[in-house]
Amino acid sequence: MSKTSSEQTTLTGTDPTKVEWRHTPWPKLEQYVFKLQKRIFKAAQLGDDKTVRQLQKTLLRSRSAKTIAVRQVSQDNRGRNTAGVDGIKTLTPAQRLELVSQLRLTGQAMPTRRVWIPKAGTTEKRPLGIPKLLSYYY
Repeated sequence: MSKTSSEQTTLTGTDPTKVEWRHTPWPKLEQYVFKLQKRIFKAAQLGDDKTVRQLQKTLLRSRSAKTIAVRQVSQDNRGRNTAGVDGIKTLTPAQRLELVSQLRLTGQAMPTRRVWIPKAGTTEKRPLGIPKLLSYYY
């Protein structure tokens, strides 16, 4: 006897349709995003503004692009363990998936925290902008 999706969810405590972070097909996502970026570039070269805007909208709403962006910010970047203005330093894979699903790229960006850090070998300082990572946890 086969169990329905809702029965599996209640038994295991996870949604079977949600792909786990570690099983994400990164090369496929990167290939999809790269192809969209190439199409945007070609349309811009041809001067087709309408197509450029449509493709840009598609890229901004793309789950693939959001997933790659979250991975870069929370996993790949050198400053990934630096707390932002929200005080959060690291994310679990479940939190990363949650961030991808709740990420909306509309309106104005959240302000960054500006920290002045010393330059190497001198007494001068340079600005460092630290973005706010998660606004929905607070």
